[in-house]
Amino acid sequence: MKENLDALRRRFDELTAKLSDGDAYKDQARYRQLAQEHRRVEKQLQIGLRWCGLQAQYDESRQLLRAEKDPEMAAMITEELASLEPRLDTALADFETALLPHDPNDDRDAILEIRAGTGGDEAALFAEDLTRMYLRFAEHRGWRTELIAATEGQMGGFREVIYAVRGQGAFGVLRWESGVHRVQRVPVTESQGRVHTSAASVAVLPEAEEVDVEIDEKDLRIDVFRSSGPGGQSVNTTDSAVRVTHLPTGLVVQCQDEKSQHKNKAKALQVLRSRLLERAIAEQEAAIAAERKSQVGSGDRSAKIRTYNYPQSRLTDHRIGLTVHNLEAIMQGELDDVVAAIQDYRRTLALASSRGA
Repeated sequence: MKENLDALRRRFDELTAKLSDGDAYKDQARYRQLAQEHRRVEKQLQIGLRWCGLQAQYDESRQLLRAEKDPEMAAMITEELASLEPRLDTALADFETALLPHDPNDDRDAILEIRAGTGGDEAALFAEDLTRMYLRFAEHRGWRTELIAATEGQMGGFREVIYAVRGQGAFGVLRWESGVHRVQRVPVTESQGRVHTSAASVAVLPEAEEVDVEIDEKDLRIDVFRSSGPGGQSVNTTDSAVRVTHLPTGLVVQCQDEKSQHKNKAKALQVLRSRLLERAIAEQEAAIAAERKSQVGSGDRSAKIRTYNYPQSRLTDHRIGLTVHNLEAIMQGELDDVVAAIQDYRRTLALASSRGA
C-alpha cells in the first residue's frame, strides 16, 4: 500500500505542475479534465496519508510494547493498540476503496430521461412526481438543470420528459437511478379508493460533448413540424418543433419546447450525442457483462429497481434490499441516504472483487 501512496504523491505533484503551467488554460476541455483528476488524486492522497499516519502510530506502539518492562506501562500501550486496531482497519479499507478504478464518465454531467410506463394517466402523473423528486434532489446538491424536451399526458403529468443535470459528478451519482420505478397508490381517478400499481422508466445518460461523439450531417434526417400539446392540440403556428433521426442507428430524438427551430435542433442533437455515447459505453461493457451479474444495476432497464408504496409511506430498492419509511421526504428530493446506500453497496462489491483478484 505504501507503493500506492508514493505513486499518488508523484501523480499529485505532476498534476499540480501541469495546472500551474500557463499554457494549461489554452485548452479549456483539457484543463477541466486535469482539474478533475487533481481533485480526485488529492482526495485519494488525503485518505492514504490518514492510513499511513495510523499505521506509523500502530507500528511505533508495538515497538514500545516489545521494549517495555513496566507491567503498568505495558498495559497502557496494549490498551492503546486495541483502540488503534479498528481505526487502522477502517482507514485501510477506505484507502483500498479510494484506489479502486475510477470511471471517468462519473465526472460528467447527466441527461435524465423519464417516461411513463404501464398505468395510463396515473403513470404520467407518477413520471411528473419522479421528475419533481430529481429536480429537488439536484437543487439540494447545488446542480443546475435545464429542460430539454417534454410531452405532457392527457390528464397532466408527463408521457416523457428530458432534463440536462449539470454539476460535479452528476452522472456518477444519478447513473444507478436507471431502471423501472413502480408506484403503488390510490390514483386521483380512482373513485373506490383501490390501490393501483403503475410504473415509469428512468434513464440516466452521461452528457456527451461534441468532441466525444462525431455526428455526420449526412447521417441525419431532420423533420420540422408544429409543436403540439396534450391531445395533439397546436401550441404555435410555426414549424419550430424538430425531429432528428440518426439513420445508422435508427435513434430518434424530438424536441419542441423552444420557440426557435434552431434551439430545438441544438437540444435534440445534445440528447442524440448522449444516447450515442451511452450506446458506445454499453457495447464496451457487454464484453464483461457476465462478471457483473451479481452487481447492482446491471443496466437492464426492464428490471424493476424500486417500489414507492404510498399507503405505507415505504420505499424499497429491490437491488440492495433497502426499505425505508420516509417516502414523503424522499419525494421532496431527500434521496441522499438511498443514493449513498447504493453507492456503498457497489463499492463493497468492487472492493471484494479487487481483493479476490
